[in-house]
Amino acid sequence: MTDATGTRREQAVEAALGRLGLDAKTRLLAGRDMWSLPSLPEIGLKSLVLSDGPVGVRGVRWTADDPSVALPSPTALAAAWDPALARRAGRLLAQEARRKGVHVLLAPTVNLHRSPLGGRHFEAYSEDPFLTGEIGTGYVLGVQDGGVGTTVKHFVANDAETDRFTVNNVVAPRPLRELYLAPFEAIVKGARPWGVMTAYNKVNGTTMTEHHHLVNEVLRGEWGFDGVNVSDWMAARDTRGAIEGGLDLAMPGPRTVYGEALAAAVRAGEVDEALVDAAVRNVLRLAARAGALDGCEPAVTTLPEPVDGDALAHEIAHRSFVLLRNEGALPLPAGGTVALLGAAARDARVLGGGSAQVFPGHTVSPLDGLTAALPAGALRYAVGADPSDELAPADRGFTLRAVCRDATGRVLGEAPLPSGQVQWIGDDLPAGVTHETLHSVEVTGTFTPRESGAHTFGTRGLGAFTLTVAGQTLYDGVQPMGDEADPFEAFFGAPLERGTAELTEGVPVEVSLLHPLDREHAAPLPGVAFSLVHLGPRRDPDELIAEAAGAARAADSAVVVVATTERVESEGFDRADLRLPGRQDDLVRAVAAANPRTVVVVNAGSPVEMPWRDDVAAVLLTWFPGQEGGAALAAVLTGAEEPGGRLPTTWPAALADAPVTDVTPVDGELHYTEGLFTGYRAWDRSGAVPAYPFGHGLGYTTWGYEALDLSPEAATVRVRNTGTRPGRETVQLYVAPAADDPVERPARRLAGFASVEAGPGESAETEIRVPRRAFEIWDERAGGWTAVPGTYEIRAGRSLTDIRLTAKLTVHGDDES
Repeated sequence: MTDATGTRREQAVEAALGRLGLDAKTRLLAGRDMWSLPSLPEIGLKSLVLSDGPVGVRGVRWTADDPSVALPSPTALAAAWDPALARRAGRLLAQEARRKGVHVLLAPTVNLHRSPLGGRHFEAYSEDPFLTGEIGTGYVLGVQDGGVGTTVKHFVANDAETDRFTVNNVVAPRPLRELYLAPFEAIVKGARPWGVMTAYNKVNGTTMTEHHHLVNEVLRGEWGFDGVNVSDWMAARDTRGAIEGGLDLAMPGPRTVYGEALAAAVRAGEVDEALVDAAVRNVLRLAARAGALDGCEPAVTTLPEPVDGDALAHEIAHRSFVLLRNEGALPLPAGGTVALLGAAARDARVLGGGSAQVFPGHTVSPLDGLTAALPAGALRYAVGADPSDELAPADRGFTLRAVCRDATGRVLGEAPLPSGQVQWIGDDLPAGVTHETLHSVEVTGTFTPRESGAHTFGTRGLGAFTLTVAGQTLYDGVQPMGDEADPFEAFFGAPLERGTAELTEGVPVEVSLLHPLDREHAAPLPGVAFSLVHLGPRRDPDELIAEAAGAARAADSAVVVVATTERVESEGFDRADLRLPGRQDDLVRAVAAANPRTVVVVNAGSPVEMPWRDDVAAVLLTWFPGQEGGAALAAVLTGAEEPGGRLPTTWPAALADAPVTDVTPVDGELHYTEGLFTGYRAWDRSGAVPAYPFGHGLGYTTWGYEALDLSPEAATVRVRNTGTRPGRETVQLYVAPAADDPVERPARRLAGFASVEAGPGESAETEIRVPRRAFEIWDERAGGWTAVPGTYEIRAGRSLTDIRLTAKLTVHGDDES
């Protein structure tokens, strides 16, 4: 963008603002509905549309009618340690957003992995603020390359889910600046995002949607942010507090603390209209950038080349997979037989739960991927163990639709369902249906069992239900409110068993769940939320494990896929422990005892305990790998692709070893008593040894580190591929202060990284910029950054603990020449 274009855009924004009256301005700031802002034809303003979008663009409808490309989880993207790859991911998501008519993505999440118990861990990048900032900058640049806005979230210190709506997170100034604000600062300065989302929580006593100091003085004043500040959904609580605290948009609309309430506050003299104008100006600037304001040239006039979504999802997946251990088991030997074991191998978990969820047009499971990659007859599958014995929304084998009726029984509209879960919030209703006329919803269709036996069916949600399977009524009753704090917990909490039906493999049956709506149990937002849930025949767990061990014993190699579930990792709650659910640990032990070439694939978004890790031949971490996860897994297992990931978060051997775990507030407050020492910084301080350190990850070749040369602002590292196949290496730079460091700070910190590629015997050289901030601390007395003079060791290596080269660097203070 030229200076002249920017000037013309600002002039057009001012002209549009000048033509708006108070009511129109405050209505704009309140939003129109769940996902959009009102249009204002009098100034040529189109309706701006926002959508959840960390791994895919869902659009404004909770439906599979318009599928979305589903990329690997954000932690997986960070595990690739490649901002350029993140930028390509962002360009793809912008392409998807444009296709769906979306102007702004509600992403990326750049909160930190403060505790491994964080329930939304999978949606954030890393425990390290520098790595988070670099990946987030790449992502934002990519999305905005495509002419679509971003909202960097959740500003700030929204690092856990427990009591997230009300918790007061108490954070001292240094860790707040050096850890939690740092990724936001890096992204604002490096990518100029068009938006930021303020969080539900308080920080040091002030609700983030009203935090004048952090929003107006730090975000806008110090860092120069000129975009829109939008609330997390329903986070805005007070009209005057929000507008004076720098909140531009209070979502979702139209009934928020803005709109009529804000106009009334201005007329009563309680709020200065200049504050309203400032917020509207920011919204109009966003609209101008996104091409939604007539007379303004959009920020992007030439779009990037189209991106192949399936191919990029596959590439990100294999480059994110972290090979934690390999005792010669991988790649799998050509021509050998393989036993593939675990329920998650057949029904892969490719996405995390909550607002990040999208509906891909297809998913490739590990069973699908290996079946396609291996010769006929080389693969045998057995369930072995299921991560859950709890009913889950009807999925595999079900073909369902929702039929909406009014009080007379007349059909208002229908919509296909991707699963047995109905989740219509706001105006997200089938065509022809309104909340005012909707009286009942029936989930109906067919179920074709994959197994014969007693299938269990049930419900999740509040109110009246009639459940019918194969012509038999299994339940006809009312589910009242229990101990849940609010209806959201009931809608998305534990499912309830209602009855069983003896069914035959391959024989379809009719299913129906009729739910008359009960206004007494209305959701916190206008919406409909309930589920038809199902569980296949329960078999003896010991029998299943013995069957899997037998398959492993008869094969050349065994691959066990273990996983978490949506009840373990999801938005809305934190984890109670790090254990794999169900009998999966027992399955791994039995298979490892039966076959010395056992490979364990860990399908989890965040750390899990792996008590068997030293007893198996290989451990491969695949995160939540997106729609192409199974194909990427097959490519890595067979050696067609190299696992490229490095850990973006420290992996504990056991929860008891982790130095920072607290996520539960006491009397409404969560004190970040660990200060600067989270992630590997805390592990270093405690002296405890994790299962796998930050930055760890193996490949299929080996690397020698030959030279490290320093300049005042950069380090040049030369490495050589000493193996027998081409590969990619992630060179990591850490800065360590001298042993007699005059200030309290971590023993070492990530200061830079780069990826290089080389063939067998070839060398590669990379220059890595070392930022000044690596030598600075936040001076609480002076209220600013200050360099700490002295001698530092620059360490280059393959991980935090696998350092290959070191060099000394002398840093002068800010007042020295």
